[in-house]
Amino acid sequence: MRAMQIQRLEGPESMSLVEIDDARADEKQFLIEVHAAGVTFPDLLQTRGAYQIKPPLPFVPGSEVAGIVRSAPEGSALRVGSRVAAFPGMGGFQELVAVHPRAVFALPDRISFEAGAALPMNYLTVNFALVRRGRLRAGETVLVHGAAGGVGSAAVQVAKALGARVIAVVSTPAKRAIAVQAGADEVVLAEDFLNASKSITGGRGVDVVLDPVGGDRFTDSLRSLAPEGRLLVVGFTAGEIPTVKVNRLLLNNVDVVGVGLGAFMMRDPALLQNEWAMLVPHLEAGRLDPPLGGTYPLAEAARALTEMEARRAIGKIVLRVR
Repeated sequence: MRAMQIQRLEGPESMSLVEIDDARADEKQFLIEVHAAGVTFPDLLQTRGAYQIKPPLPFVPGSEVAGIVRSAPEGSALRVGSRVAAFPGMGGFQELVAVHPRAVFALPDRISFEAGAALPMNYLTVNFALVRRGRLRAGETVLVHGAAGGVGSAAVQVAKALGARVIAVVSTPAKRAIAVQAGADEVVLAEDFLNASKSITGGRGVDVVLDPVGGDRFTDSLRSLAPEGRLLVVGFTAGEIPTVKVNRLLLNNVDVVGVGLGAFMMRDPALLQNEWAMLVPHLEAGRLDPPLGGTYPLAEAARALTEMEARRAIGKIVLRVR
């Protein structure tokens, strides 16, 4: 089968398209024929050895896919031929992948494989962030950083589906359109998001900030919170991991909340299926529809990751595998 391997830890260009043995599933796994694979920030980090998971070289990255079941464990509700999305964690950038049942999800017919591959990492993460970690309630206001990217646009859509008012933060005027497409009520530029969000909320501040960016925005994100607001720390695409002076938390009784889906699902094997079940009604109703940015053939995975690294990507990047 064809696969994109990371062969050296020197960035995206160290990936190569190779032929390797077909993936095999044991009796407890699904074997999935991959039609599309999502491109995520951890994939980029892995090309430089900068992610916490460091497999021996060479290896195939790719944490999320969509495709068709080739073989299924006995007794599974999903059968051979079922359309699925899946969260293998590794090995998605290849034509076949074996996945544990807890990370395989029935894909509604209205969702394309490309859109399906955009769901597992980002949408499961932001639903977990907003509902479980952020305690979001309908009618609250959510500020989303990086709203033109994959995680950010997913957060805009999920927050809207949950009944929130959404302020989207983008880095350039050119990225406004994707945040609007995702459903944001207001779109503001990163350079002045604190003043803009205060103005929009009549000086009160926002109830929740979802931040996959980190870096030098962090302090102003805390300042943008209303009393008892929650700042959800999802990632650090800006590269810098910020620090916080905890006295700032006392001023308005605000929370800084870590969001680690991977760490939590190790403790709760049912977590992914439960999170997916919450998304399904919104998927079937059309409230969740990933804004796709670039779609690249498998052989151009390095170019896709380079676009992400250069912060030129708008929307979710996906690889066409078949």
